[in-house]
Amino acid sequence: MSRAFEELDYRQTPLGDLILRRRRMASLGDLDVFEVKLGDDFLMSSLFHAVEEALATLGLAALGKQPAGGWDVVVGGLGLGYTAAAALDHPGVRSLAIVEALGPVIEWHRTGLVPLGPKLTGDPRCRYVHGDFFGLAQSSEGFDSDAPGRRFDAVLLDIDHSPRSVLSPSNAAFYAPAGLRALADHLHVGGVFALWSDDPPDEPFLDALGAVYPDCESHVIRFPNPLLECDSASTVYVARKSSE
Repeated sequence: MSRAFEELDYRQTPLGDLILRRRRMASLGDLDVFEVKLGDDFLMSSLFHAVEEALATLGLAALGKQPAGGWDVVVGGLGLGYTAAAALDHPGVRSLAIVEALGPVIEWHRTGLVPLGPKLTGDPRCRYVHGDFFGLAQSSEGFDSDAPGRRFDAVLLDIDHSPRSVLSPSNAAFYAPAGLRALADHLHVGGVFALWSDDPPDEPFLDALGAVYPDCESHVIRFPNPLLECDSASTVYVARKSSE
């Protein structure tokens, strides 16, 4: 295989064929770009990560004043690690649990196969949770098997393409009021739920958020797309649980 394109890992999973590849882009100064595909879905590229980072910065900013002990945060979906890394860059984060359904993705980070792996794996605040985020969100036990029912300050979610474009049909129920309400049970009073979406702001989904969280909004994040030679845009939703 040429240096311009290299398949770093290929695994068969219950959700489809999982592929990690590295592409050297001469048009961008021989930049190494890491890409992840799952079945027919293109999940992410290291060329575009502004919105993943904005998910962390906007979600944590909505928490307001930092408590003395710091914040406990959940990231749903590991991917190439940009949301998790941006959360760890915030000094107010005391602990970070990254929930990832695909074991090979966690392995990429633990073995340093992807660029941010050493940063995440080497941070004592960070731990990987191999599990189905949506199943854990709907359960009474929640995201910490060592402390069932534990609540968190923020949950940052980047798994599906959008509330309407999901990787698995079973994920769709999460984005209805009942699913969002179950997640809210795992948040502290005043806690924040933030979500990445590749689609423009969706008013019906904002209505669903508003049925559970009294304070919610959408942010359109624009970023340069050198492949198209123009700007692209995605959405970050931020919702805050009642402080009462």
